[in-house]
Amino acid sequence: MPPKSSRPKKRLPNRKTATNAQNPGSHADHAHDHGNPSPHADQSISQPSVADLERVISRILLLRYEQDLARLFSTHLYHISLVHIPTLVLQCVTVGGPSWVAVNADCDDIKNFFRGAIAMDFRQAGDRIATKSVLWTYTALRHFAKSNGIPICERRGLHSWQLLPYYDALQAHLDSLEAQHRPRFVKPPLLGPPTDALNKLAEAARASKKAKDREWKARVREGYDRACSTMWRVAQEFDVRGYGLVLRQKLVEKWCKCGCSTDHLGEVCEPTVRADEEESGVRAGKEREWDGRGAGVDGWGTEEEEDLWTVDVNVNLHDAQIERDPEAADDDRMTAGELTEWRYMCSEREKEKGNLAFKKGDYAHAIKHYNDAYRIEPELPHYQLNLAAAYLKANNFVEAEHACDVALGQHSSVKGHWRRAQSRKAQGRVDDALKDLREVLRLQPANAEALAEIRALCPTEPLASDEAIASCSSSSAAFSPSGTASSSYSSWIPTPEPPAPLPFAPIETDSRKLKISFLPITVDIPAHFPEEAASAGMRMSKLPGSCSAGIAPGPTGQHTFQYAAWERYMVQRMSD
Repeated sequence: MPPKSSRPKKRLPNRKTATNAQNPGSHADHAHDHGNPSPHADQSISQPSVADLERVISRILLLRYEQDLARLFSTHLYHISLVHIPTLVLQCVTVGGPSWVAVNADCDDIKNFFRGAIAMDFRQAGDRIATKSVLWTYTALRHFAKSNGIPICERRGLHSWQLLPYYDALQAHLDSLEAQHRPRFVKPPLLGPPTDALNKLAEAARASKKAKDREWKARVREGYDRACSTMWRVAQEFDVRGYGLVLRQKLVEKWCKCGCSTDHLGEVCEPTVRADEEESGVRAGKEREWDGRGAGVDGWGTEEEEDLWTVDVNVNLHDAQIERDPEAADDDRMTAGELTEWRYMCSEREKEKGNLAFKKGDYAHAIKHYNDAYRIEPELPHYQLNLAAAYLKANNFVEAEHACDVALGQHSSVKGHWRRAQSRKAQGRVDDALKDLREVLRLQPANAEALAEIRALCPTEPLASDEAIASCSSSSAAFSPSGTASSSYSSWIPTPEPPAPLPFAPIETDSRKLKISFLPITVDIPAHFPEEAASAGMRMSKLPGSCSAGIAPGPTGQHTFQYAAWERYMVQRMSD
């Protein structure tokens, strides 16, 4: 962003003058003029201040962002169900038989595949959606201001202090947002049936000469439907409140020391809004609703919103690159997608260093490297899970629990709940440990370690064998939130929801053991990476690889690491 031009400071008008002003080009630089008192400094203590107003606006921005994040990512997952799940089903059908997916759609292999791919996609969601969401909410505030006769500065946009007379209306809108349930990932109801996916499956049937085999098509279709249901259930393990950390930090800590978040918002958004109005006119869909987003969110009615995820925007690497190499050509700088992968590779290298230290028993260095990995890529929860494991080994149970809290704030995972249960048990908090173990079983009902741990923490009702433990997994006993360590063993075992019955009889191939694994990715890395990589504007070239996971330097400067992606995986049959 170019530096701001210098201009003389202006004394702020009082509220009455500001409210009645009709010159849309006027500008009052109140937020940066710390030498002049606020125009509202003389108001009574009972009246809201500009700081109170800023907090309300920031909270509105944040809650609207969470809604947009859930809705846009849900649309992304819907397109995944049309494009990538049919391919997964067909690969499993080829190796495991026509009804293998229908029978095994809820198995750990398929769920872990979805978890890995969704996590890698979701780590990009915050940056991709934040700009659009903030622009939508600014449009809402701007329209609200215009409808109440508040002038909009042509150069700097809407000033937050001009909305102070309408504080109660903004607070009421915030209250309505706060009262809503946490946004979740669900199929947008106004999107159509999966016609494209079914056409893809039909083409595969014709290619394999199964087009006239009704039973074959029914088995494959059932597998597709169940795989989609599993994907949506796995997506609901992720929590939108744990992502978009850059925007959250700005909204919580303000965008500058003077706290004028909305004024800075106007600086960024106003030129975009005006340019759009000049090019396309005032879009009724964006101005129609109070929240400013119109059909673009509720109905996903525009190609721009639906294609958001596939757009590859060219951006500068970061400020350090510009400072080190101001003459670099745009073609030598990373795209947004390349920058995201570069960050991931840097964090994975730190994680591998931490893994090596962990194996050697050097937990202090492992903790350092895992922290470094998380600082580079804070929207992947597994670095905090690595950190929790190191803290547990170092007997730092409070920090281990905190690391699990952070990870579980992004994704409710088996490892997160298991390691938090261990840290809580070590602190003597048996009730809380049992709750985490219960969540482990909810996510993975056949987890023998969690069953055995619950039995150990509930000594009043011992079971004699592993078979008895397994039998308790189907217990119908309800969970009592007030249960204690002396509660019955079976009361802590969640009742798994039985799968819907199949519309056809199982066949022999349904019991085959398949493994779905992501293919590693290989990149060319220059010397002295990563210190010189940023200034050089390095471009990463993806090459197919078959090495095991982890960073493995090769003789030509190539490095290979695991990369979860919808397009990069293989399905293998395991020996029975």
